Formats: sequence, C-alpha cells, structure tokens
Amino acid sequence: MGRTSDARERIVRAAARLFLTRSYHTVGVDELCDAAGVRKGSFYHYFPSKADVAKAVIDLHAEAFWMRLEDDHQATPSERLHAAADAIGAIQMDFESHFGRAVGCPFGNLAAELATTDDDLRRHVAAVLAELERRLAVVCREACEQRLLRPGVDPDRLARALVAQYQGMILLAKVSAASASDLPPALHQLITAHLNDPVHA
Repeated sequence: MGRTSDARERIVRAAARLFLTRSYHTVGVDELCDAAGVRKGSFYHYFPSKADVAKAVIDLHAEAFWMRLEDDHQATPSERLHAAADAIGAIQMDFESHFGRAVGCPFGNLAAELATTDDDLRRHVAAVLAELERRLAVVCREACEQRLLRPGVDPDRLARALVAQYQGMILLAKVSAASASDLPPALHQLITAHLNDPVHA
C-alpha cells in the first residue's frame, strides 16, 4: 500500500502563512506550489482554483479557533466569556510570536480584501464570523438567564459588540504595529462592563 500524500495539507498550510503575512491577491499559484513543495499538477488535483484554497484556509483557521473556544461547561457563563477573550488574545499573540509582528485576523483580513471582489469567498468568511457571534451569543444568553448581565443588556448585541471589538482592535494593532497583548484586557473590560459579577474587576 502506497504512502499517503500530505500535499493537500502542505498547500493549505503554506497558503495560510502566505495569506496572513502578505495577502490573498498578491500570492499566486506558482508561489503557493513553491512554498508547499508541490508541482502545479498536484495543486490542481486538490484545488480547482486559488479561491478553493482560500476556503480551505478559512476552514483550517476556523477549526483551530473552535478548539481554542471550547467551553468549560463547569464554568459560569461570565467565566466562559472571559475565557473566550483570553483564547482570542492567545491566538493573536501566537501569530505575533511566530511572525514577529501583528498580522491581523485571518478572517478579518480576507473579509476586508475580498468583500467587494469575490462574493463566494465573502460568504465563506461571513459564515465563520457569524458562527463565532452565535457561539458567544449562546453564552451571553445563558448569562442573561442567570441574571449575570446588567439590567437592560441585550445578550445578542453584546455578542456582536465583542466580535466587533476584537476585529477592530486587531486591525488597529496591525496598522499601528501595536502588541496583541493589548487585546485581552480590552475585551475583559468590555465584558466586565456588562456583567453583574465581574470576574476581572
């Protein structure tokens, strides 16, 4: 029985790195093949187009993201919200440590670059961000049901505000070369401002 090829995985991981440090549009198929150490025929065996690689990259990052955000169901909803803030910060600090600078959010980067040029990829990214918001909203609603949110706080709006805050701060960090370590405290502050039992007060 022949050895299983890891060419597809190498292509996706090379693309993930190049799209983060450069951009989707500036990276060509030839460069992806060189970085992954595969022939162009192998590339097109796995991916009909570069856009299909981008979808695989989005899915790769999403899978890693969901693993980081796995809930500890023994924790309170407020503790789980703060844990999500720490997880988001850890992902960004890992990128910064690996690449030596803030490179942005893989979802936000692709959304900004492709929103007006590739509707199919835009929808793929939008689905991941919507899933993140949905997962945070579930926890926010549990916090609301347990009267852990301040009176008048809408749990769905809080979830959206958390996604917007983290995306906005990552973009600013990338532009200003700020440290990703500033992200978790800002998210904790936003969460704490809406809670009756501030864990990080």
